[in-house]
This record gives sequence, structure tokens and C-alpha cells, in this order.
Amino acid sequence: MSTSVKTNPAASGQPRARLTGDLAMWIFILAELTAFTLFILGFSFTQWLKPEMFIEGRAELDSSTGWAMTAGLLTSGFLAALAVERVRKNHARQAGALLLGAIASGMVYVVLKVQEYAHLANAGFDLEYNTFFTLYWITTAFHFLHVLLGLVVLGFLCLRCWQRAYGPNNHSGMESGVLYWHMIDLVWVIIFPLVYLLG
Repeated sequence: MSTSVKTNPAASGQPRARLTGDLAMWIFILAELTAFTLFILGFSFTQWLKPEMFIEGRAELDSSTGWAMTAGLLTSGFLAALAVERVRKNHARQAGALLLGAIASGMVYVVLKVQEYAHLANAGFDLEYNTFFTLYWITTAFHFLHVLLGLVVLGFLCLRCWQRAYGPNNHSGMESGVLYWHMIDLVWVIIFPLVYLLG
């Protein structure tokens, strides 16, 4: 008669599975994703009701600007992910430099978005122009505010890295901040084709 022996992963030297970041941040991200989902579903349903209006509205947007903003955010997210890896390997100062690059890449999105907003406003395509632009302004502005908050978070993480506050055994806060930034990237990857390309 054979018996199975249960081994303790910690006792056997095997690394224990750990949730990346803090549980509170995951709950916050899920709540934010729920809000964004409502905006995206509202945009999609209204497009189904008024396809011609949305085609005409999309024609006033510059998709090349949208692609450039996407490249800026994705590059920023990649650099932020590299920064987390540097912290895990006890290279906090290198992580800080990577976060500076992530902030600079994220600022590409901010500058282009502000220019786009100014162009549309000057052309008369404001919040009250029609349903397409009402939803465009609400959806993208909600995301834009999250980008600004995310950049502040990255700036804080950068400062903490320069202060060597994070290391191999203390990087949960770093992971949580970068997770939030990845959420912003993910949402934009959905918003960009929905608003600028599909139709």
C-alpha cells in the first residue's frame, strides 16, 4: 500500500506563487475596467444605431495621430515593465532611468492628445456637435485623465527607485503602480480602433 507525501513548497526550496502587486490595486483596476467597459459598450451600441454619423465623425479624426499616441503608450508600458524587472534584480537606479523613459513616452500621448483636442475644438467639433463627438470627448477625456494620473504614479515610482526604496524583497508597490499603467495601455488599445478605425 503506497502513501503519498505532501511536501511544503517553502520547505523544499520551491518559490511560492505570489500575486503580482497588491490585492487592493487589483480590485481598483477591476472597478476602473468596469467603468471603461460601460463607456465602450455605450459607444459601440450608439454606433450601431447611427452608423453614418459615426463614419462622418471618424473622418474628422487623424488616424496617424492615433497610431502615434498608441506607439507612445505601448513604448511607455514596455519600459515600465523593464523597470520592474530591474528592481527585482536589485538595480533600482536603472529602473528609475527606465521609468523616466516611460514618462517621456507617455508624454508623447499627452502632447498629441492636447493638440488633437485643440484642433477639434477650433474646428467646432465640440462636446455638443453631435452624438459621435459627445461620446468621443467623454470616452477619450476619461481615459486622458487616467493617463495624467498614471504619469504622476510613474513619477512617484521613479523617485522611489532613485531613493532605492524598492528591491528584490520589496517591490509590491512598484508592481502595483506599473499594473495601473498597463491597465491604461490596455484600455487605449481597445478605444483607439473603436474610435478611430472601425466603421
